[in-house]
Formats: sequence, C-alpha cells, structure tokens
Amino acid sequence: MLGWMLDALDVMLYSFALLPMQREFGLSGAQAGILTTVTLAAAAIGGTLAGVLADRFGRTRVLMGSILTYSIFTAMIATSNSFTELLIWRSLVGLGLGAEWSAGTVLVAETWPAEHRGKAIGITQSGWAIGYLLAAGLAAWILPTYGWRPLFAIGALPALITLWIRKSVPEPEVWRQADHLPVGERFRQIFSPPLRGYALTAIVISSFVLFAYWGLFTWVPAYLATPVEKGGAGLSVVKSSAWIAPMQIGALVGYLTFGLLSDRVGRRPSFALFLTGAAIVTILYGGAARSPDTLLLLGPLVGFFGHGYYSAFGAILSELFPSTVRATAQGLCYNGGRILSAFAPAVIGALADQHGLGSALTLTAAFFLAGGWLVFALPETKGRQLYTSLPSR
Repeated sequence: MLGWMLDALDVMLYSFALLPMQREFGLSGAQAGILTTVTLAAAAIGGTLAGVLADRFGRTRVLMGSILTYSIFTAMIATSNSFTELLIWRSLVGLGLGAEWSAGTVLVAETWPAEHRGKAIGITQSGWAIGYLLAAGLAAWILPTYGWRPLFAIGALPALITLWIRKSVPEPEVWRQADHLPVGERFRQIFSPPLRGYALTAIVISSFVLFAYWGLFTWVPAYLATPVEKGGAGLSVVKSSAWIAPMQIGALVGYLTFGLLSDRVGRRPSFALFLTGAAIVTILYGGAARSPDTLLLLGPLVGFFGHGYYSAFGAILSELFPSTVRATAQGLCYNGGRILSAFAPAVIGALADQHGLGSALTLTAAFFLAGGWLVFALPETKGRQLYTSLPSR
C-alpha cells in the first residue's frame, strides 16, 4: 500500500504540473499527452519484465527495485531543460511504475487467504488515492510559489521505503514452494490451453479499461484548470487541487468498497457495476457539468467508480494462473493492456486541441463500458484457492 501510494504521488505530480510545463516548454496538448504516453509504454515494458523477474527472484526484491527506479527518475525530471529530456526521464519513471504493480499485487495476493483476497488488494490499491491526494496537496502548496521543478525533486523521497521493505517483508510461502520454471516454459504455459484464453481476454479487458482510466485521469487536473472558452472548467491551480481532493476521497472509498463487494458477490458483477457507473459519471463530468459546484458534487462519484474496480485485476489474475507463472502472467496481462492505454493521453490531448478538453474526456466512457462487460468472458474466481502448478486438463 505504501509503495503504491508513493507510486501515485510520483506519477500524478506530472498531471498537476502539466499546465506550467506546457507554458515553459511551449508544448501542444498532443505533446503533453505524449509525455504520459511514453510513461505508460515504458510501464508496459517494466511491468512485463518485473513479472518475469518476480517469478524467478522473488516478489519483494523486484518491489524494492521498482520503487528505487520511479523515485530516482522522478527527481531527475526537475533537471529537464527540453522536451527530449522530459521524454527520457518520464520513460524511466514508467519502468518503475509498471514494475511496482506487477510485483506488489502478486505479493499481496499470495499472502492473504481466498475469502479476504479482494479486500486485501482493495486496501493495497487504496494507497493510490492517498498518493494522489498528497500530489494534489503538494501541487497547491509548491506550484504557485516555487514552480514545478521543486515538486519533482520531492519525488526522490519514496526510495527510503525500500529500507523497511528489505528488513520487514518476507517472500510469500506459496512462491517459495513453487517450481521456478525457465522463462520460455512460463510463456509456453501461458499461451497454451487452458491459460491462453484467460490471458488473451485479460489483455483486451485491461486495454479498454486502462485506456479509459489514463485518458480521463491524466487530464482531469488540466481540465479543471483550463479556461472555459477552451472547454475546461476555468478553476485556478489551487482551486483545481481542492476539487481533486473530494474525487480522491471518493476513490479511496471505492477501492475499499469494491474489495468488500467482490469478496461477497463476486469479481465479475462488481467489476461490471463499477465500470458502468464510471462511464455514466464520466459523461456527466466532461460533457454536461460546467459549474464549479456541480463538478465538486460529481467529483467523489468519478473517483468512486473510476478507481474502485482496479483491485479486480490483482484478485482475478492471481486466481486464474498458477504460482509457477503467476507474476509473469499478471505482468503480461495487465501491462499488455498498457500498450493501447499508452495512446490515451495523446489521443485525448489531440482531441482537446480540436474540440475542447471536456468533450474529449467523454470518449473514455465507451472504453469503460466495453472493458466492464467483457469480464463475463472470464470465469468467476471468488473464493478460489491459489494453485501452485498447472492443473490437469
């Protein structure tokens, strides 16, 4: 949870610093979106690689490496003097971002019993909302007075958590007992029946959902601070940060609620319910709402439905794949979805240049809906015990 919280802090600092960085470097909306696109593309690489490494060397070791990576290179963004330098540092931040999820969710899934796995991963994911709130608070405090560079310099601090992880967090017993297969054999199992269908379906679901998520939430702070005549809400940086806070409180409640609901009624119906809700509130938020009061009221609902479903990925994927390939499969399925989602910020930025940011954000609703209902192509895994090797057909 702490690792994911600090991951969110480092990643979301960019969203809050987006407008002053655009002004300083003369970036178009499409260029600003590309900086997040390369981050997500790198995250897909880092997450897939981290899954492979976590199955071989352990979950906690890879978790520590991921946190060090995103911390150090977030701080390096503060030294940037050109678009190219921003592009390099954001790419390296992405490697750590992807790796953190792949190692961390498998660690939690393999540690908690089946009847509480959804809740445990929901608690873990709730760290994102807390990190987002911290980023909003730091942006409101630092940006108006000191500018965006000191904001990113603070991003080095999460590296300190690795000292505690190294001392206090053991590897899961289920990983210790599993056979550590060669990389080629792991991928052969994942892309052979019965796991192949699960893997391909999960990649498509994560593609749709992550496109919607990153297309929406990368641009929400900029949408709130963009003038009304350009399709935004017309709030100041300080006000837009304040409007983000209720949204992320809603997200925090959403993560925890989803975990409880998925352990009680099942992963699939909970996932479909939340993503249908996300589609509806996104249309209202980006298309229909313009007054600050309405945006403030809708914010918690956008946070609740737009974030809460995230813990389903960690629970469902861990329950579909055996321990011999679990981290490799989770890293591949989730981060495979980032290949499409990596284009979302740039697509939304380009559409915003033509049609206004609010109208561009409503596009993400269709992707929320598609991903939410495709989950019924996977089996229900609520209450399933984790298995250590590939079951007989």
